[in-house]
Amino acid sequence: MLIATNERGHVVERATGPTIGTMLANLGRGNAHLVVERVGGELPGSWYVQVRLRENNTYQLEYRDGVAERHFQTLTVSQEKVLTALLGWAGAKPGWQDGFMWNNIGDQFGTCDHAVPEPEPEPEPADRGG
Repeated sequence: MLIATNERGHVVERATGPTIGTMLANLGRGNAHLVVERVGGELPGSWYVQVRLRENNTYQLEYRDGVAERHFQTLTVSQEKVLTALLGWAGAKPGWQDGFMWNNIGDQFGTCDHAVPEPEPEPEPADRGG
């Protein structure tokens, strides 16, 4: 299932192409980002595409394929290209990423998706008896 959420907190479950298009067209000051998430699937991790309309009227487009190491970002001035990418991602269409220069930004998020080993317990002080 696809869930679309904008900066104002408006949530649309089972988001469709027309809904995503309208939400993208309505981006502006005070409502500058849109996230479309794929939830309830069998794949582990976080799967989403998001867009932010920056102050200089460029679109910052990002997607994440499950884990932090697979988080990519690009910039464009074309709302039409952003819509095509959003709908392509939502429809799982092959090649939806084409037409952009993607940068892997996964290292900015660390490895929070992986289990962190528990620290070794401190050894008990030896009983020195007295």
